[in-house]
Amino acid sequence: MVVKNLVQTIPYARFLGISVERSSSGLVFVLPFRDQLVGNANLPAIHGGVIGAFLELTAILQLIDDNEGARVARPINFGIDFLRSAGPRDTRARAEIVKLGRRVANVRAIAWQQDEHKPVAAGNGKFLL
Repeated sequence: MVVKNLVQTIPYARFLGISVERSSSGLVFVLPFRDQLVGNANLPAIHGGVIGAFLELTAILQLIDDNEGARVARPINFGIDFLRSAGPRDTRARAEIVKLGRRVANVRAIAWQQDEHKPVAAGNGKFLL
């Protein structure tokens, strides 16, 4: 799997400890919880910037996997909807390519913790191929 090896070469992905699992429904990216990722110690909740970066990396890596590493996607824009607090536990994410054109791709990504049907955040991005 190209993506599994690629994750280890991206410094920020390595810092976050992101790993990749392949399931029957595609790739699932895992962000393991660490105390250093907490942005609000009162809740505690994972920092929104960490969740946003995780979603963006998920989208980019899904594009690379679907193209078997042939093209590296560069973000044009990436919007995030924070849907609920991401508590002190592992977070998972998956991405779906909504439209793949010759030069631009539109990708949707969701992140969840305990239940995939209760996402903590969702992102939508456009990427230059």
